[in-house]
Amino acid sequence: MKTNLKVQSISVRAVAVPMRRPLKTSTGAVSVAPLLLVDLKTNGAIVGRSYLFAISKSHLKPLAAVLEAMAEMIAGDALAPFEIEKKLRARHTLLGVHNIVLFAMSAIDMCAWDALGQALGQPVVQLLGGSPRPVLAYNSTGLGIQRTKDLIEESEQLVAEGFSAVKLRLGRPAAAADIEALRAVKKAIGPEVTLMVDFNQALTVAEAIRRGRMIDEEGGVLWMEEPIRADDFAGCAKVAREVVTPIQIGENFMGPEQMAQAIAAGSCDFVMPDAQRIGGVTGWLRAAALAQGAGLEMSSHLFPEASCQLLAVTPTCHWLEYVDWADPVLEEPMQIRNGHVTGSARPGLGMRWNEKAVKKFSV
Repeated sequence: MKTNLKVQSISVRAVAVPMRRPLKTSTGAVSVAPLLLVDLKTNGAIVGRSYLFAISKSHLKPLAAVLEAMAEMIAGDALAPFEIEKKLRARHTLLGVHNIVLFAMSAIDMCAWDALGQALGQPVVQLLGGSPRPVLAYNSTGLGIQRTKDLIEESEQLVAEGFSAVKLRLGRPAAAADIEALRAVKKAIGPEVTLMVDFNQALTVAEAIRRGRMIDEEGGVLWMEEPIRADDFAGCAKVAREVVTPIQIGENFMGPEQMAQAIAAGSCDFVMPDAQRIGGVTGWLRAAALAQGAGLEMSSHLFPEASCQLLAVTPTCHWLEYVDWADPVLEEPMQIRNGHVTGSARPGLGMRWNEKAVKKFSV
């Protein structure tokens, strides 16, 4: 056990990892995962690790610059995640703790918790008072907007990978095309497999209500995700009132404060924060308390390596979104067993980089 650790430095490396299944949504197509790998080094030789999903390769450089600036601000500070978060939040009050500022803070927060877990010889889930346990997961690595024939084939593949739930992307120009895709996937996976759908903010409020009612008639959909602009909480609330299928939002909550606003507006039936937008481990804990207070089931968005440990201590734990985008640069990718994932038994968050792959995919 190592105590009295201090932050020594933070280094970042950019990689562009080819995706096993390129994904097309209503907002565009993605074929590589641009990731920023973050290493927080301490004076005790312990290194805390995390990564960010930059959305686009063009975002890697500005994200890295923000992280490097923050590293200078906390150099020499105690390895105390709450205190680090408090200091960085205060330093960025005027700029605003949103978007890439919050992304960078989240990465540092996850690194700090990872390093703390290593120092104390415990996985993060145990540091938070829980125990490692399997978390129910859905396969989110495919079913983008594509031909019906390809959707049928891919849906069968996703289930065959060991999952009992999958997510389908909708948001085509014509509602009829969305319903055709929905029917095809439902038929292919059968009634025993859970199905979620995601519009990726494609619709207006009126169109979301119209398509939502069409989905209601079809039945068999667990949730309808981000049907309209993510920050239009009043609009989301109207959709939630008019559509029977539960409305899921949250991947774009910028910190627990925005999640509180969404809950107060009655904008959703479920919530699914994203680790890099909600504020890392520290932000997640605050979000989980909000979800518990509101009685809302809480799922995760991306970052399954950390999210599985965080969901394990979330009172209203629902579903983990599984993606394999970081697998090629990890020494030990996550394993799926009976539709569940369990966090690493290693101290901290359990991530180690595959340095050969990092070099190969470096940008």
